[in-house]
Amino acid sequence: MNKAFTKEDDGSTPERLPDLPISPHPNHVTPRGLAMLQGRKEALDEALQKLRADREFVANSHAISVAERDLRYVEARLATAILVTPPTAQDGIVRFGAQVVVADEDGAKRTYEIVGDDEAAPTKGKIAAHSPLARALMEQSVGDVVEWAKPGGAVELEICAVRYPPVTTE
Repeated sequence: MNKAFTKEDDGSTPERLPDLPISPHPNHVTPRGLAMLQGRKEALDEALQKLRADREFVANSHAISVAERDLRYVEARLATAILVTPPTAQDGIVRFGAQVVVADEDGAKRTYEIVGDDEAAPTKGKIAAHSPLARALMEQSVGDVVEWAKPGGAVELEICAVRYPPVTTE
């Protein structure tokens, strides 16, 4: 084909990056997780506005593409969010939004909070509801011993306490 009939990328339009993968699991969110997603959307909207207003558009085209991709992800997550407000009754049963204190076979205690995918931060003890540990803990009660199937072998954990923190958006 003659070069006159082809359109070359002049850098004036940012490339559309492929969408980020979306979890196949239901998008349950805590009130704090929903507020976090809404805050991310606002921050991305603001960042995109600033990037598009910048006269160095060509230099920012990749940054714009990244921000647009991230915004599409956050908007999709907000559109499918299922708000789950933790129960107010402290009945000792593990459900979504619970903070669970467990003790391993050596008596070492650790606290986990069962949250949605976008709020999960395993190093901070926030685990996704569909993770193997959360699935082992769900619907169990204080005093129950659960088996957590880990790659290195199963671990038994005793549920020592179940708390539902006050509903906050911070």
